[in-house]
Amino acid sequence: MSSSFFIKTKENPKFAKKGKNTAGTKRKIHRIFSPSQGDVDPTGKGKLRAKKSSSKYNEEISSDSETESATAPKKRQSTEQIEYEETPQEKKLRLAKLYLEQLKEEEENKAEEASFETDLIAGRLQEEVLEQRGKLQRLIAKDLIPPDPSEIRMFRGHKLPITCLVITPDDKYIFSAAKDCSIIKWDVESGKKIHTIPGGRKGTEDRHVGHTAHILCMAISSDGKYLATGDMNNLIMIWEAESCKHLYKFTGHKGAVSGLSFRKGTHDLYSASHDRSIKVWNVDENAYVETLFGHQDSITGLDSLSRERCVTAGGRDGTVRVWKIAEESQLVFHGHEGSIDCIQLINEEHMVTGADDGSVCLWSVNKKKPLSTVKRAHGCHGDAGIEQPHWVSSVAALQNSDTIASGAYSCSHNSEVNVWKCGQNYRGLQPLFSVPVSGFVNSLKFSSSGQFLVAGVGQEHRLGRWWRLKEAKNGIYVIPLKRKPSDPEETKSAE
Repeated sequence: MSSSFFIKTKENPKFAKKGKNTAGTKRKIHRIFSPSQGDVDPTGKGKLRAKKSSSKYNEEISSDSETESATAPKKRQSTEQIEYEETPQEKKLRLAKLYLEQLKEEEENKAEEASFETDLIAGRLQEEVLEQRGKLQRLIAKDLIPPDPSEIRMFRGHKLPITCLVITPDDKYIFSAAKDCSIIKWDVESGKKIHTIPGGRKGTEDRHVGHTAHILCMAISSDGKYLATGDMNNLIMIWEAESCKHLYKFTGHKGAVSGLSFRKGTHDLYSASHDRSIKVWNVDENAYVETLFGHQDSITGLDSLSRERCVTAGGRDGTVRVWKIAEESQLVFHGHEGSIDCIQLINEEHMVTGADDGSVCLWSVNKKKPLSTVKRAHGCHGDAGIEQPHWVSSVAALQNSDTIASGAYSCSHNSEVNVWKCGQNYRGLQPLFSVPVSGFVNSLKFSSSGQFLVAGVGQEHRLGRWWRLKEAKNGIYVIPLKRKPSDPEETKSAE
């Protein structure tokens, strides 16, 4: 025991002699590796220990003190925290960078939205230009598929055959008129009557507010404000479409009023009559404007769009005419072999007509002859050798598209509504599908959205009583226009 004590006391002076070196080593180790002095080896081999510690990052430096070894991990942890702690300047720089990135993203999003809106506006303007020029043709027909019979709805309310109908611009309501002199406003979604304007008996014209003779035609303004109706008493009635309140009565025609149309975007009204004249009215001012003459027989149909012109079907005179109102001039077209009973504009420069020779024709206002003709569009009836084509009693066109419809009657079997696809530049007609109905198809209209087609059907032809189909029902057929799923959606679902 005593010898070991003296050995330790002898070695103490050696450490004292080498104090400077050991102290230097200690300071070096403190600066590089550890903030504590307990990491120095007390065996006298300080330099060797320092080299080992420098190569192993202070992990092999031992300590004889338990208190120092307990506090060492905490001090190392605090050193690491100091190394990763963010200074105020660094924090400002980081936040500034984040802010700049956010600004950049916002500006990029705004640029994308602006370019998208610009493209939309450019596309809309281009469509409007094409529409004004009569060259807009939306390709819709290729996506249409026949509706299920269970999806076709029928509205009944008139006692006598339906003669005409219109759909409001928002596609929510249908107005129909009939030979019973009444007008009914229907709700498209529910199929219920919203309002009924009853017809009066003959001889009650002075005291009855409404029609007292067969109504042959009707029109609604493009803003849905006014409804106009014309009857066989040579009268035109103007109604408030929303409330069905009677506003004005226009007199002046000397024959039955057979066609009415509002100029799109205005309240100018064009009327056609069996007196072979066209009249122009200003509904806002309750005023007559002018009369145009030219047809050689009773006018059977009339239509117009946004240009200051209208088109008419001349019945037995076999002509279709384009009337330039401002210039007081007209263009005359020939093509049908029989009486042209119905006409509808597809766009500003193309139209479709139907006649009692069973043909459907497509026209351009720049060509005197039809661009395309389908003869016997609805087949024939009668014995072999003396077959007669079914009369085409109504036509309709989905505006600025390649889709049209025609309606006819059949004495031997159910009538039908044919839906057609127009070829490129309106050259050619291809049948898409047929929808069977019971009775004379006296009126056809497409909804503005192209979601449905409405057919007005009756037991008799709208212009006469040549035949009567007792098994037919007087009513309105609402035919949904179903579409195939589009290719982009199919590819997305496939992905």
